[in-house]
Amino acid sequence: MINGLRFFAFVVVSATISACSPVSNSDIKVNGLVFCSESNPSSFNPQLDTSGTTADASAHQIYDRLLDFDTESGNIVPGLADSWLVSGDGLVYTFQLKRRVAFHTTPYFTPTRTFNADDVLFSINRWRQVEHPYHKVSGGFYPYFQSLDLADNIVAVKRINGYRVEIHLAQPDSSFLANLATDFAVVLSAEYGQQLIEQGTPSAIDNRPIGTGPYKFVEYRPNHFIRFERHDDYWRGKVNQAQLVFDITPRSALRLAKLITGECDISVFPAQSELDVIRDNRDLELLEKPGLNVGFWAFNTQKPPFDNPDVRRALAMAIDKNTLLDTVYFDSARRATSLLPPSSWAHQSNADDINYNPVQARRLLQASGIEPGFEMTLWAMPVQRAYNPNAMKMARLMQSYLKDVGVEATIVSYDWTTFRNNLQQGLHDSVLIGWSADNVDPDNFYRPLLTCSAIPTGTNRAMWCNPAYDELIEQALLVNDTERRKQIYAQANRMLYEQMPLMPIAHAFRFQAQRNNVNNLTINTYGGVRLGGVVKQYD
Repeated sequence: MINGLRFFAFVVVSATISACSPVSNSDIKVNGLVFCSESNPSSFNPQLDTSGTTADASAHQIYDRLLDFDTESGNIVPGLADSWLVSGDGLVYTFQLKRRVAFHTTPYFTPTRTFNADDVLFSINRWRQVEHPYHKVSGGFYPYFQSLDLADNIVAVKRINGYRVEIHLAQPDSSFLANLATDFAVVLSAEYGQQLIEQGTPSAIDNRPIGTGPYKFVEYRPNHFIRFERHDDYWRGKVNQAQLVFDITPRSALRLAKLITGECDISVFPAQSELDVIRDNRDLELLEKPGLNVGFWAFNTQKPPFDNPDVRRALAMAIDKNTLLDTVYFDSARRATSLLPPSSWAHQSNADDINYNPVQARRLLQASGIEPGFEMTLWAMPVQRAYNPNAMKMARLMQSYLKDVGVEATIVSYDWTTFRNNLQQGLHDSVLIGWSADNVDPDNFYRPLLTCSAIPTGTNRAMWCNPAYDELIEQALLVNDTERRKQIYAQANRMLYEQMPLMPIAHAFRFQAQRNNVNNLTINTYGGVRLGGVVKQYD
């Protein structure tokens, strides 16, 4: 089987890549790292998007944040802020900033100063202040922050001096530091922003990016590649590779072929059926880690009859989740009973779970006025994600289960950009999708996925708004005691079980494949891939 894959890789890669891909460049082979990614980023600013594809291509390659997560422990650690203090009432956060941190120098921008407090104010005020000159640039849409109502809770961001910043809140927020460490809280260059305003090209800030991260942007060809070069003045120390290339390859089988032949050094999202092939290949290594994620089936609660909790419950009862896990995830996921995976400190092991009961499903549908032959759409992601490695396969299984209870489900899919845009417009009846945590705080699941404020941002795929639920989630943010927060989240779990805006399906392992001459790559449980510390050995 492996020999066959080698031959397949040679034929396919030679025929489809050599004419246009940068990975054939001898400079890359000698002193570069090639990462096989699955799709195009929507921009090079993760403030504007919650897609993992965008975060992978930008969050940790181009930028830094005030704070970071330790990838092993999940603890919050210094980033561009050396240290921080929180006032006794939990309303004032003071950050002491690093000095002598250089921004990228590129053909389109030459900085005249290093990072300071002005860049922090510029980066935060862009998404929180409607009157900021950059707020409406690239659409004025900041889905992660808007889903949390974070701008409403920030009273002021103050420059105390060139290297000290204060952030004042209206009310305590136990998740605030964690949110500043997410992929979305990147620090941009205020000086570059001013230059682009003067040139009349402000949108270039998101497509020709400038940051302080380990790599600087060089070139992007959609559907082909993204090219980066090493940032020689990186404050953490110069990275090992002179060049980094994202080779955009949507098909998992072709990513594997490129990995086997050495066209790629690292590949994202290997298919479940490919895992044993990777394990058995002496030139490859498979990394795996329990994921802080959830795959789910969300119902559009703003469209009848999915606005009826009994209809949603009936549809959930029609699905055998255990078969979905066996067929789609094999042995690489755990059955989900709530939003939170077992690795979360707030996970509720005894949370109520919907059980497969097609007889009761038919009764509930009939009692709700749903006659046999009822038609609905079942949207399936066109891309692979750890939380759902094969949404189309899952959709076909669910289509069969739904037919057994008299429901005719039509499977719908588009390219990833169109898929997400249409979802945000609420064109779906239901959708197979999911969420990977951006930080360790349980609020990162409950607020972005299901609060009222998360509907306009597109992260609330169920488009469900319940003020009682929102009040519970807000209560949890006002306390720091983890036991009290667990109790509040248990109440929220019960409400979600009764209302069923979405059906949790699985908490999946995360996998990443690499060639065995690649060292220091770790799976980042809390966001996009980090390639700055990766070391590639050469023969």
